[in-house]
Amino acid sequence: MPRLTVAMTNLTKLPSWADDDNIFAVVETPRGSSCKLDFDPKLGVFALAKPLMAGLTYPYDWGFIPSTKAEDGDPLDVLILHDAQTYPGVVLRCRPAGILEVEQRSKGKKERNDRVFAVPDRSPLETDLKDIRNLPAHARDDLEQFFRATNALENKELKFLGWHGPNRAIKTIKRLAR
Repeated sequence: MPRLTVAMTNLTKLPSWADDDNIFAVVETPRGSSCKLDFDPKLGVFALAKPLMAGLTYPYDWGFIPSTKAEDGDPLDVLILHDAQTYPGVVLRCRPAGILEVEQRSKGKKERNDRVFAVPDRSPLETDLKDIRNLPAHARDDLEQFFRATNALENKELKFLGWHGPNRAIKTIKRLAR
């Protein structure tokens, strides 16, 4: 029987920027998922990273900004704020809306693990969200609780250093672009 080989594009190597104002964001874990998926560039597949605690699901699409490298060695994380239903591997053109700066401590090691927030350029419901700091305080608190809960099973301690607007997010993306 002939062997079929399918090669997937290495999504981590796509450009970070779609144009002067928009980044590319690769969806790894779609909203509503109860497990975290990670793109494995060596295998070219999305693999199960971890199940979440019972009852916990991703509130929005979670993924990464390609051609970036954060302090933790992975591409820069991005939470994509929109209501559309997507799936792993979808690449969205997004406008950065802000960043939550995070310090993570695990096994005595301290490192930054910031989260960029972005809005797809074709998302009619969220086009008014220009700055993540304009979300109601309870919505930002909910997102912090979500991040704490997703790291709880890994013995990672998170310290939130602050919410910042799109200019800080853009500077961070540019600084971490490879």
